[in-house]
Amino acid sequence: MAAVAIVPHLLRPEAAALAGQAVDWLTSNGHEVRVAGDDPVPAGLAAYSVPPDALTEGLDLAVAIGGDGTILRAVDLVCGTDVPVLGVNVGQLGYLTEVEPRGLRAALEEYFAGRYIVEQRMMLEVRIEGHEAPGRAQMALNEVVLGKTAPGHTVRIAILINEQPFLTIAADGLIVASPTGSTAYNLSARGPIVSPRLRALVVTPVSPHTLFDRSLVLGDGESVRLEILDGRPADVVVDGNSLGVLVPGDAVSCRAAPHNAHLVSFHGRDFHQILKAKFSLADR
Repeated sequence: MAAVAIVPHLLRPEAAALAGQAVDWLTSNGHEVRVAGDDPVPAGLAAYSVPPDALTEGLDLAVAIGGDGTILRAVDLVCGTDVPVLGVNVGQLGYLTEVEPRGLRAALEEYFAGRYIVEQRMMLEVRIEGHEAPGRAQMALNEVVLGKTAPGHTVRIAILINEQPFLTIAADGLIVASPTGSTAYNLSARGPIVSPRLRALVVTPVSPHTLFDRSLVLGDGESVRLEILDGRPADVVVDGNSLGVLVPGDAVSCRAAPHNAHLVSFHGRDFHQILKAKFSLADR
């Protein structure tokens, strides 16, 4: 029998209810259920709580029940393993999720019958070189963002590509996105949409105070280093999670991660059709 981690959205009652249904089906079919114990455990799931360092040991599947943010959390929990993540949409957009709530049981049946495929998604390795956390590394499925800490001001950032100086900009912020993250904050900042089949890094300025306001698309063998220059500090946010404030002299480096994210699909996700549907793109 399989070991399955349940990763529900922690603030949505519908997600907690679906998690309970998933647990009932899994346990009645002889599977082991685990819930990460580093977060508040929803009512009814406390019996399945395990320490974070034991969550992925021998794990076969992670079921994320929420929106895209819950998918990102599940991917982070199993990062560095080959454990696939099945996304159930209880969010608003659900761009990364695979099934709707009413299809959860059928999805589990299909998965354990072996009728599924696994999509590989490139991740980013983000290394923070700060005065408080030298050399700290974090993996990201979507993006890393350096942003201003106060309204009405900019942050000055030096961009180095492959350790060579490229450009210094003053902007509201700077995004380094993966292909998966190209349809997230990067898209809102007018960055390019990149197929998840590619392996690339997308560097996009946010409201730059310069005439050069274009994105850079780099190969997966290249690296980006962002250095905070004199002036104001910058928030560093990885996949929506704030990791603190960087001050002048601190830096963030990004490259393709050594491990991919693994997302469960049942019919093969058509990226272009999903893009069209989720963003309500109409034919002329």
